[in-house]
Amino acid sequence: MKKTLKAVALGVALSLCVGLLGACQSKKETEKKWTAPSGTGEETTTEATTTEEETTTTTTAETFEEGYPVDVTDIYGTTTTIKAKPKRVVSLSPACTELVYFLGQESTLVGRTSACNYPESIASVESIGDIMSPDAEKIVSLNPDIVLTDSTMTPEATVKQLRELGLTVVILNEGTTFDGVYAKIESAGKIFHEDAKAAELVSGMKADLASVQDAIKDVKLHPSVYYVVGFGESGDWTATGDSFINDIITMAGGDNIAKNGQYYSYNAEDLISQDPNIIILPSWADGTFQTTAPYSNLTAVKEGNIIVLDSTDTLDRQGPRNVEAVEMLAKAFFPECFEQEKAA
Repeated sequence: MKKTLKAVALGVALSLCVGLLGACQSKKETEKKWTAPSGTGEETTTEATTTEEETTTTTTAETFEEGYPVDVTDIYGTTTTIKAKPKRVVSLSPACTELVYFLGQESTLVGRTSACNYPESIASVESIGDIMSPDAEKIVSLNPDIVLTDSTMTPEATVKQLRELGLTVVILNEGTTFDGVYAKIESAGKIFHEDAKAAELVSGMKADLASVQDAIKDVKLHPSVYYVVGFGESGDWTATGDSFINDIITMAGGDNIAKNGQYYSYNAEDLISQDPNIIILPSWADGTFQTTAPYSNLTAVKEGNIIVLDSTDTLDRQGPRNVEAVEMLAKAFFPECFEQEKAA
């Protein structure tokens, strides 16, 4: 049985008024005209002194537009202050690009990576290079209010370079659990002062997720599953237990054999030993994986229990479309639970 599935993701108002010059002038006038009459024990002041009393040094506090400033702390402990709603945004991550779109802020995007492909209209936004080697000079030339990334693939040196160049870089990475997806959306909502929209997105995701899980609530047997992220000479890579993708597989009713692994790393020996019921393959690996030893010895390969994904975007990109991935996998694992829906 071979299944192919398609996967449908501030300017600063700064006003500082200083009346130092006026205050200094008033003080000089007072020093010249002030007198202390003898024998009275009292001090009087001239009109100039009255002028001094009425002249004050006025400093207004820094003012911000509604909803700002906003502090965003990333998983690395770096806190960034957003002082106004971003009007020019560069995204270094396809997932961030999708999130900006879902928050209704697509018009703010002035730069994106070559891997950003959703929605299709994003193609008209200028590319700043690929994820691993974005063009820093190009990014600076776009004069962004903020640079967004959530990808651990964005080189640390690039982030450091952009910050040293004076750019505001915010890392929105909450990728270890599915709940982190909600936290990421909410953080992005604060950045754009779109808290209500973010809450709406999260609420919709939770409702859709509940619907899928309700459909499979009576399932007794959960298939063991392995998701191929990479294999062969470059190493074996999969969605381990410290990834939100692991939660997607679990919520879809699967038992991820790599749930006890970390950092996406696995090994072929454990894969063969676990011998999962179902293999999930990205389309680029279809054919090659099945014919490469030792993977060719897996029962799922021999019996054709392979789920080939035309696109892994909804599964790999942390954002609103992740619920689509849960539904996609649930339907592949338990087609019988969705037969009525299919008939309708």
